[in-house]
Amino acid sequence: MQISFHGAARSVTGSCHMVTCNGKNILIDCGLYQGSRALAEENANDFGFDPASIDFLLLTHAHLDHCGRIPLLVKQGFAGRVLCTSATRELTRLVLLDSAKIQEEDAKYQNYKAAKRKNPGPPVEPLYTTVDALNVFDFFVDIARWEKPHQLAPGIAVTFYDAGHILGSACILLQLEENGQKRSVLFSGDLGSSDRAIMPDPARAPHADVVVMETTYGNRRHKDLKQSIDELFTAINTTVARHGNVLIPSFALERSQEILYYLREGVEQGALPVNLRVYLDSPMAISATEIFRRHPECFDEETWQVLMTGRDPFSLPSLHYSREAADSMALKNMDGVVIIAGSGMATGGRIRHHLRNNLWKPEAAVVFVGFAAQGTLARTIIDGADEVRIFQEEIAVNASIHTINGFSAHADQQELLTWHAQAAPARTFLVHGEESIMQGFAELLGNTEVILPEAHSSHIL
Repeated sequence: MQISFHGAARSVTGSCHMVTCNGKNILIDCGLYQGSRALAEENANDFGFDPASIDFLLLTHAHLDHCGRIPLLVKQGFAGRVLCTSATRELTRLVLLDSAKIQEEDAKYQNYKAAKRKNPGPPVEPLYTTVDALNVFDFFVDIARWEKPHQLAPGIAVTFYDAGHILGSACILLQLEENGQKRSVLFSGDLGSSDRAIMPDPARAPHADVVVMETTYGNRRHKDLKQSIDELFTAINTTVARHGNVLIPSFALERSQEILYYLREGVEQGALPVNLRVYLDSPMAISATEIFRRHPECFDEETWQVLMTGRDPFSLPSLHYSREAADSMALKNMDGVVIIAGSGMATGGRIRHHLRNNLWKPEAAVVFVGFAAQGTLARTIIDGADEVRIFQEEIAVNASIHTINGFSAHADQQELLTWHAQAAPARTFLVHGEESIMQGFAELLGNTEVILPEAHSSHIL
């Protein structure tokens, strides 16, 4: 039995880990690297293993940095089974089709630019196409129930636990037996934070011999949720009163729905104007919201109470969906509105257009409600840049900037420590975080051997 690490090793994105037992190769997640151009280029590199050798892929959830390389995996020979929850499967389809479209459009643009040069060089190929993305779903199998073991092969069983991160997200326990030796290995995936809207709290961690856990917020505590909601409402009310636009760069999965949930509450409770104009300017987030509505079995009790009274948890009186590009472009001429658009780190999507149109205006506001990795436009703005480059244009940062960490879908330091203590492992591998954060978090873990694995390193279980 052994484990190897092929992504999110001393870095934040690209989660991909492999367990080998009884001649079977089991992959846990297969995500894209995100952030800087250098990181993105790693997506085309070798996986560090033969995709055709993988028997099972266990998918924790549908975020791109956990599922985004699956089409490439299949394209290069994977023919096993992909196991995940039904909600994860639906969201993954949405995410991968969007990713494929971006890959195709980027390749087309690069080739267009190259064609103007005297020596254009070989054409740029997309990492994968829409057809490649569609092909992966022939291999998906739904896990129907939480906390029920599923036998994958002799000596290999898997159990999914609710991670409380996004719709359908899971922690995964592998129970292994080989040559008379037994090991239990628990993968956190991305752990959710307690007492959030929509998602239930993460399930209690089962005991495991080995834990592989994320450390995204291993160095900090989140702000109080009520304080964060009040801060959001204050930023909106202040900005709208001066006829400025409020831009909320937001991830299409979970964060956009959570913000809509709290905006609805704000209007219902009189904390926000009843006629507040809100634009969800993200076709992907709009489709994701429809998927959320199809999976109420994933909701927490609070959201169920909203449903039971006949209300839509994700709607408010003046909410508008902007699916078409023309609808998005029309927002350029509006003021005093709230615009929710992707991407959350402002690395792409419609939010970049809105930032170009509003970031230089003192009456506008940008509210960041999620994690921003090093090298992203969001992180540059958060870190206090006076000027940023968007679409080959230098834009002054005159808008008021708000960073509200209380909305994070990730567990904070104390929640991570509590979950780890529940599992009580003899050995812990820290992944999915900035290296300095991992090192600091490692010092807080007692009674366990802590390892920060290198990329493509292997370890005996």
